[in-house]
Amino acid sequence: MNHFTLNLPPDSEGFYGKFGGTFVPDILRPNITALKEAYLKYIDDPDFQEEFDKLMRDYVGRPTPLYYAKRLSEKYGTNVYLKREDLNHTGAHKINNAIGQVLLAKRMGKHRVIAETGAGQHGVATATVCALMGMECTVYMGKLDVDRQRPNVERMKMLGANVVPVTKGSATLADAVDVALMDWCENPDETFYLLGSAVGPDPYPQMVARFQSIISEEIKQQLLQLTGKPNPDYVIACIGGGSNASGAFYHFIPEENVQLISAEAGGLGANSGKTAASLTAGREGIIHGFKTMVLLDDDGNIEEPYSISAGLDYPGIGPMLAHLADTVRTKVIPVNDDQALKAAHEITALEGIIPALESSHAIAVLDILKFKPSDTVVINLSGRGDKDLSTYLGIPVNE
Repeated sequence: MNHFTLNLPPDSEGFYGKFGGTFVPDILRPNITALKEAYLKYIDDPDFQEEFDKLMRDYVGRPTPLYYAKRLSEKYGTNVYLKREDLNHTGAHKINNAIGQVLLAKRMGKHRVIAETGAGQHGVATATVCALMGMECTVYMGKLDVDRQRPNVERMKMLGANVVPVTKGSATLADAVDVALMDWCENPDETFYLLGSAVGPDPYPQMVARFQSIISEEIKQQLLQLTGKPNPDYVIACIGGGSNASGAFYHFIPEENVQLISAEAGGLGANSGKTAASLTAGREGIIHGFKTMVLLDDDGNIEEPYSISAGLDYPGIGPMLAHLADTVRTKVIPVNDDQALKAAHEITALEGIIPALESSHAIAVLDILKFKPSDTVVINLSGRGDKDLSTYLGIPVNE
């Protein structure tokens, strides 16, 4: 079965409207070209698809449930369904893309994989798949994120990954991406860069979105079984770089009656200067090899983002989502730290589910928008909250 239906293709240069493209140093152009050729060659290859499908089913544990959240539904007077990506092996949606890209790396003859990570979920997923496939793994992670996501750091190390703390800049996700790209420039032949979000130069945004599109494919099938109709009224997902939202939205993009809601990290407020809300507070710019909406200062320099959530702490957004926002196909809602924390404690108390801080931003939309009793609202619960317990309990990260 082809899980990788092409619903929103970029143009031949990798642009979604005015966003995307390939802005990389000359030393990386052969790598990008080879990656795109391999991706286009294998994405529809039956053997590739069969191996991907088998791992999704037998190793990851897919399909993940689409759970009717009865008590949340009663509280908000609507019908709330949670897509339980937190129940995947490794505890988040990141494993879907990691498996797809490592299978591609194997077919390209690569033996060393590098990755960046913020909350650590992508790092854990990458380390997991590299252990499974017997490949060398190095994960770059901002020093601040290393401190506040310690459980995931220890998991990566146990899985055999070399975790490299990044101390430059704000010591968070954007800086980890910078250093990973530098590594790739210095080791272009033997290294495969496994980008975790729907960002970066083409073909990464389209590739990540298509590997993650299994999420929306399953939602359609499961809703049909549960409600008799394949489309909800709303799909809500948090956005940092955009991997889980790209996957949750993908098969609904052509469905005009489905409202796509992007919850971005407002931090202390979208206009406070302490935010990661690039679609609300950003401007057009180039970052990490692609054009998108970026948090920029008055001189055009990239501003340091801020969010209580390590996985949303990024100063830009994937080009596909930037295009969806620009064309008003998705409604963008900044969710502040306090709103996300409130939502996390609420879903824990009502449903017995401790969500990742990233996912809590999406859950918070229930308290921001008003829904009708007849609405079907699907929220992508992109990860579990084990890694965020210290934050939820108010324990300082350095203790």
